[in-house]
Amino acid sequence: MRFGVIGVGAVGGYYGGLIARTGADVHFLLHSDYAHVKQHGLAVDSVHGDFHLPKVNAYNRPEDMPECDVVIVALKATQNTELSKIIPAVLKKNGIVILLQNGLGAEQEISRIVPHATIIGGLCFLCSNKVGPGHIRHLDYGAITLAQYAANSKAGITNTLKTIAN
Repeated sequence: MRFGVIGVGAVGGYYGGLIARTGADVHFLLHSDYAHVKQHGLAVDSVHGDFHLPKVNAYNRPEDMPECDVVIVALKATQNTELSKIIPAVLKKNGIVILLQNGLGAEQEISRIVPHATIIGGLCFLCSNKVGPGHIRHLDYGAITLAQYAANSKAGITNTLKTIAN
């Protein structure tokens, strides 16, 4: 299974880094940190143990990324206008999009951009920040509650899937 991480800050850098640390095939779309991460990798200081990924699949253009089975969107919600260009370029047909963003309501928009995809909304309970280029500091917590988006549900989010423990 191939993962894509869109937005490699405090949230995407931490969770994407955890997934990559397991040896999974993870691809990171970066903007301002691209050159640094490409050269130096991704560093995560964590209360659960620091780690450094010296070699990261880093990209600065979505069209250069391989198609991914799962795309984690961790961009600030203020940048969601870019998602209509990014997600179709990196998501495999019938793939999964997991939204780990500040704000509500993006699931509906993402379902319009990639109607064939499964859309999962995530609520992160995390204390983490980006302290420098390619450098994330995880201070505490880390659980994520996930739920599948269903357009016809009253609240828009149904079928709570699971909580990922820190």
